[in-house]
Amino acid sequence: MKVLIATKNQGKIEGAKRALQNYFEDIKIEGIQVESEVSEQPVNDEIYNGAKNRVKNLKKYAQKNNKEADLYLSIESGITNLLGRWMITNIAIIEDNNNFESYGTSPSFPVPDGLVQDIIDTDLSQVMDKVFYKDEERHNNGGGIQLLTHNKITRIDLTEMAFIMALTKYINENWR
Repeated sequence: MKVLIATKNQGKIEGAKRALQNYFEDIKIEGIQVESEVSEQPVNDEIYNGAKNRVKNLKKYAQKNNKEADLYLSIESGITNLLGRWMITNIAIIEDNNNFESYGTSPSFPVPDGLVQDIIDTDLSQVMDKVFYKDEERHNNGGGIQLLTHNKITRIDLTEMAFIMALTKYINENWR
């Protein structure tokens, strides 16, 4: 199975590959960077819209560059007000060549009220660095969830879970 994913981030590629390997064999996945056409730090509906736009732009890229694929994937992370509480979540989208779309979310984690505006104004990574590393010139490459769970869950894990949730609709024809 040939898969194109709208990212060059190796952690996101690995998470998607792990999810797909639960259901398919012989997966070849290629990462291609395309635009999300939303804010650098997506908020609320921008999270889904960014993921959807990435799939759309990935398909355009593939057509223009004669790249064939069975599935087109994207994932977008952002901050959302869910049930009156601010959370960080990921939305994964899977589309096939018939434009069938399936989507899912990762588990979400809460954002302290005092950090919400900073995250919206900059991005989660910058705020995490400021909170956890203070004045150090260090960047968190493992994802915010890895810091918050004390290395129990990684960005790869969240990506895998989001794509497994997206696959539920895709792999169950009677659930469509």
